[in-house]
Formats: sequence, C-alpha cells, structure tokens
Amino acid sequence: MSAPVKTAVLPTSTTVSRDGYLGWFSQFWGLFARELVKTFRNPWVIAITIIQPFMWLAFFGGMLSELPADQLDQFLLHAPAGTSYLSFLLPGVLSTGMMSIGMFGAMSTIQDKRFGFMKRILITPTSKATVYLSKALGSAMRGLVQIPVMVAAALAFGVRLQGTPIAWVAWILGLTFLGLGFSALFLAVTASSTDWQTPGVISNFLTMPLMFASGAMFPTAIYPTWMQDIAKVNPVGYSALLARDVLTYGQFSASDLQYLGYLAVFALVMLVLGTALASRYLKVE
Repeated sequence: MSAPVKTAVLPTSTTVSRDGYLGWFSQFWGLFARELVKTFRNPWVIAITIIQPFMWLAFFGGMLSELPADQLDQFLLHAPAGTSYLSFLLPGVLSTGMMSIGMFGAMSTIQDKRFGFMKRILITPTSKATVYLSKALGSAMRGLVQIPVMVAAALAFGVRLQGTPIAWVAWILGLTFLGLGFSALFLAVTASSTDWQTPGVISNFLTMPLMFASGAMFPTAIYPTWMQDIAKVNPVGYSALLARDVLTYGQFSASDLQYLGYLAVFALVMLVLGTALASRYLKVE
C-alpha cells in the first residue's frame, strides 16, 4: 500500500502596500528628477525663463533710468542716496518672474496628459498627490535658474548689490516659497483640464493685477487706496520688499522675517489646498 501523498500548502498572498513597491520618496524623487531633466534638456524653456525678466530689467528699467536725480529720489520716496531705479526694480522683476513660472508647470502637466505619460503614471501605485507635489516643486526650481543671470545682468548695468550671505539665503528662500506657492496654485486650477490654452489664459488673468498691485514695479505709496489694499495681502509684494531690503538697502530686520514667514504660509496653504484638489480632480481625459 502506497504512502499518502503530502501536498504542500502555499502561504496565502499578502497585500503589498504602496510603499512596498517603491516608497513614496522614490516615486516623488523620480518624477521630480524628470521635471528637472525636462527643463534643462529644453533650451527654449531655459532661454524664455532667463530672457523674459532680463527684458523687463533692460526695457522697463531703462525707460525711467534717465530721470534726473531729484525726480528719481522723489519717485522712490527718498530711498538711500545713490539708489537707482534699476536697483529698485531688480527685486520686483525677480519676484514677478517667480510668480509667472507656475504657468510652465501647468503646461507641462497638460503635455503629459495629452501624450499619455500621465495615464501611464496614474495606473501605477503612484498617487495623484505625489504627481502634483513633484510638478509643483519642479516648477519652482525652474524659476530659480533666473537668479544668477539676473544678478549678473544687474551688475553689468551698474547696480550695487548689498546684503550678507545669511540675508541672501533668506531672500532666495523667500523666492522659492513664492514660486512654490504660485506653481501649486496654477497646477491646482488646471488639474482637470487638458486644453493647451488654459494655463495661458489663467496666467494672464492672475499675473497682471498681482504684478502691478504689488509694489514690485513702483512704490505702493503712490497707489490708490484700493490697490494698496491688494498690495497688503499680495505675496509678490512681500517677496519684493524682502529682496529690496537685502539687495538694495543692505538690511535684514524683524520685518523681513515676517515677510519670509508670510511667504512660507502662502506656499504651505497653496500646497495643502492644491494637493486636496489634485487628489480629487486630477484626470487624464
């Protein structure tokens, strides 16, 4: 009589968590690195990112740089002696550049949707929130490319830059917060769209009033009351004030820490709201 055959009992399959496949950080870093590679691989994106604020500095600044010293001093509301309009304008141009950079992140997202990359990503364990956050941070980092170029251009125009290394770090951190906040905003409002025109339309609708009602181009003291009210809550204005204190006036005070804190809160609020919206409304078609 033959011995009974023993059958092996296989263990039941266990559910592998999302972190078990790649891990959230690996997913995020892969998508974020792709955004950086796309940026530096496309010379046109880099050229536009650099040239656009430089044109503002050259043409808009040059338009008023020939004003007589007494009129310029009155226009700048008794700024420190030797302050040129280019010195006043540089911080504002860098701030407005970081505001508009979010449009490129939104266009990149729509491109990924139209060419099928987003669809392939969303069928993996990668969450919509991870995709959104990597896009927002990648867009903000793209805007920082313009800083060394603008600083070099300002020096070439004869602008004297002030500030300590610590103050410069705070200024660059403030620009990063500003770019991150607006990138998050643009990505959130275009999360459900696949139309190429949407980012441009939204950008034009938001950037123009925020740019002129910020104090980035002109002192807010010459604004009408309603524009001053907008400037009081406009993060672009706080970024310009922080940069102007550091670069133009060579100071970094408690007020500048408040400006930096305001920009940090703005970025955090936009990221939280944007992540919630993207998690629900981000779609391919």
